[in-house]
Amino acid sequence: MKLLIVVAAALIDADNRVLIAQRPQGKQLAGLWEFPGGKLDPHERPEDALIRELAEELGITVQAACLAPLTFASHAYPDFHLLMPLYVCRRWSGAVRSGEGQALKWVRARDLRSYPMPPADEPLIPPLIDLIG
Repeated sequence: MKLLIVVAAALIDADNRVLIAQRPQGKQLAGLWEFPGGKLDPHERPEDALIRELAEELGITVQAACLAPLTFASHAYPDFHLLMPLYVCRRWSGAVRSGEGQALKWVRARDLRSYPMPPADEPLIPPLIDLIG
């Protein structure tokens, strides 16, 4: 089974809310909410991939020193196995905007379970609740 590594960020604003994005129509798992991020390019470090993805998807600039690893998810989908490290980021430059037409929402960590998420994202919620409530 193919191993796919995808990085994700829990962007946390000044009010301790977390940013989630809705997967657009036409993509696999469309309509579900997820943490921003994406796939690594060949030979790319996870932090570099996350910095690139956040710039592409949200129009923000993040420095590697502002990414703190929190936890990871390991989930077997029918066609591949997903490994997804989750980084916390509280500092970035630029205003968060939808660069790919996806809906964005700032939510409290304790309310994340109210949003349908891909199975791989769900185990990332408890460590966020422990961190910020």
